[in-house]
Amino acid sequence: MFEAGEAEVQMLEEFFTFMREDDRFYFSNDAAGAEDYIEAAEKHLAFINRRLPDFFGVLPKADLVVKRVEPFREQDGAAQHYRPGTPDGSRPGVYYAHLSDMRAMPIPALEVIAYHEGNPGHHMQNSIAQELEGVPNFRSQGEYISAFGEGWALYSELLAKEMGAYEDPYSDFGRLTTEMWRAIRLVVDTGIHSKGWSEQEAIDYFLANSPMPETTVRSEVRRYIVWPGQATAYKIGMIKIQDLRAMAERELGDDFDIRGFHDTVLGGGPVPLGILDKRVRQWVAAMKAD
Repeated sequence: MFEAGEAEVQMLEEFFTFMREDDRFYFSNDAAGAEDYIEAAEKHLAFINRRLPDFFGVLPKADLVVKRVEPFREQDGAAQHYRPGTPDGSRPGVYYAHLSDMRAMPIPALEVIAYHEGNPGHHMQNSIAQELEGVPNFRSQGEYISAFGEGWALYSELLAKEMGAYEDPYSDFGRLTTEMWRAIRLVVDTGIHSKGWSEQEAIDYFLANSPMPETTVRSEVRRYIVWPGQATAYKIGMIKIQDLRAMAERELGDDFDIRGFHDTVLGGGPVPLGILDKRVRQWVAAMKAD
């Protein structure tokens, strides 16, 4: 039994190496490859944008564009990120991609990152919050709660599959990889800040349990070292949103409305998970009363 298990683990390690090293999973490491990355992200977001009305009642006014990070602040292996537009929609939200090292940006992870940073992830969440009326500015434009915002973006990665994305099996593996990545964070962050792990121990654990490129892993671990706890918010927030959705589906049965659920989650702006729980339960009670 032990030997059989070791053989299975070895097969998985070989597959991880294949995903990290095979050239088919990377664009060329030059300006043309960076442009190919941007075009592919735009294509995936155009697909998901057409599906949004089936899953959301409230859609943002602001458009979304994809751009390469400016050379003066671009870093090898740094995380892609989002910057919101304006509340009136006059300036679009921007999904920024670090593309100075294309070997740190594997193609199988491209699609899931686009949904996380763009739609239905951070762009939906931030734009809808900015457009809220009757709430203080610090709620609609200034406040950011990682467990809510990053939990929503991670939930959105899986929601995109429900919306019909990830037709390529390697891209779906990329989605699973990023979800595993967020679970690894729970272990690595705790290992560093509670159990005394060294930077190299954290990197070794990450590489043993993920096919992510080593450049990206090293960048991630250094982030966890200087920002204790933040990276754990992604998975914790996602689990909470999934639990609330499961509760609502169970309580409402055939009356469950996915658009109403998502509008309720996003419609209060960024809130602590306890308040989000209260909002969703109030929505469920109101649906039952109708």
